[in-house]
Amino acid sequence: MRKLTLRLTACLIFSLPLAAIAGGGPLGIDHRVSYDNHGIWKRTYQERLLYGSVLAVGAGALVFGADDDVGDTFWRSTDAMVITAAATTTMKYAFRRERPSDTDSPDRWFRSGSARSFPSGEVAALSAAVVPFIVKYSDDYPVVYALALLPAYDAVARVKVRAHWQSDVLAGAAIGVSVGIWATRRSESPIILGWLPGGFRVGFVHRFR
Repeated sequence: MRKLTLRLTACLIFSLPLAAIAGGGPLGIDHRVSYDNHGIWKRTYQERLLYGSVLAVGAGALVFGADDDVGDTFWRSTDAMVITAAATTTMKYAFRRERPSDTDSPDRWFRSGSARSFPSGEVAALSAAVVPFIVKYSDDYPVVYALALLPAYDAVARVKVRAHWQSDVLAGAAIGVSVGIWATRRSESPIILGWLPGGFRVGFVHRFR
């Protein structure tokens, strides 16, 4: 599992064209980049990607159901996204790091309650969403690794609009990858599914055949 975690994290990190020039922050790479909220980096597209991914994962879980192999993967992706959201939100309130939109110093931690730069919740959520599919299907369908481009794009976009520092998005990716692998590898049924009535195990596509 450790090798898989490293492989997926490396796959995502090396797809990020974030210049590792001298800077500050915990990794020494954090620096402000030129603000860019245009074209493909526009905030609107980032939001569409996140909300679209949440909708797709939720819909896939309900349509296929956990008794279906693909549906089970959707449910595990749902678990990973929810757990990741809880973890990153807690960390944001704990570390209270200021965003590059508010300061040019990447070393301003434990500030006001509105300072929530570390880690990137969006990159973490997108990483958590795609990793279960990569873990499950990469051996048979290597093209599934292309899903890593989704959180990679969002990571670059979040840095470009000065919503996060470079270490914020890398930390978010690492959290999402780790939780995604854990959610996929655990032998028990998906956690959230266990909280719902048994009828959710059978997806709509099977129920109405």
